[in-house]
Amino acid sequence: MGEVLALASALCFGVTHFANGLVSRRVDGIAVALYAQLAGSGVAVLWAVVDSGGGGTGGDYWFGALSGVGTGVGVAFLYRAMSRGQMSVVVPVSDVGAVALPVLVGVVFLGEHLAVVAWVGVVVAVPALWLVSQGAGQGRGGSVTAGVPAALVASAGFGVQFLAMAQVDGGLWPVVVSRVVSVVVIGGVLLVYGAPVRMPGRLAAAAGGAGAVGTVAIVLYLAATQQQLMAVATVLSALYPVIPVLLALVFLGERITRRQAAGLVCAVAAIALIALR
Repeated sequence: MGEVLALASALCFGVTHFANGLVSRRVDGIAVALYAQLAGSGVAVLWAVVDSGGGGTGGDYWFGALSGVGTGVGVAFLYRAMSRGQMSVVVPVSDVGAVALPVLVGVVFLGEHLAVVAWVGVVVAVPALWLVSQGAGQGRGGSVTAGVPAALVASAGFGVQFLAMAQVDGGLWPVVVSRVVSVVVIGGVLLVYGAPVRMPGRLAAAAGGAGAVGTVAIVLYLAATQQQLMAVATVLSALYPVIPVLLALVFLGERITRRQAAGLVCAVAAIALIALR
């Protein structure tokens, strides 16, 4: 069941980032992150109110807050990167830390043990994350390098998000804390960069809707970590770059490249191998 929850989380993360990636091409990406997290915070509050899972411990709230710091940094800089660079480059760059940091901490410091087949799946998942997001024509012009530094910052943020949220043991109120802290962090980033806050209502609604899906994604990830090793849940959830590629193929009429086809095959193989842990 943990694998299913983690894959559902990946689906939601993929939809969120695809939608907000499109919005970020029309308005400032940091503002998109703010509207997304504000809506996501509202969803988290409503969900926590009706949830009967309890409030969590003091440690849960601290880890929720730390996860919120990672989320705020991750989405603010990812959507900024999408505003400035090619999505097919910045998305996999932002995903590297999300995979590497929690897996390394889980194995080295938390004593998690993976079977050989699961390790093979983890290893296969890394190139899958890169290949599936590789588009044609990369390296032309200056837009690629413009987005990479911000994507690297986002990578560290997402790693902290996944690692800290995996330490939460109970209740959805720590998720509420995470969402609220992420809004505060994004607000700080907005001030630092002097980014505009206002955007057209239609785009704000799109960003908010995607942010609501993002809250569903993090709750599913939390549930997955409570039923599965953190390293496995993280790798499966971090397969979300597959989703933007598939959505682009279906709805935007984009053509798949050989690298993307190879990445999709690797992703399927990684899921199968990790499931056999």
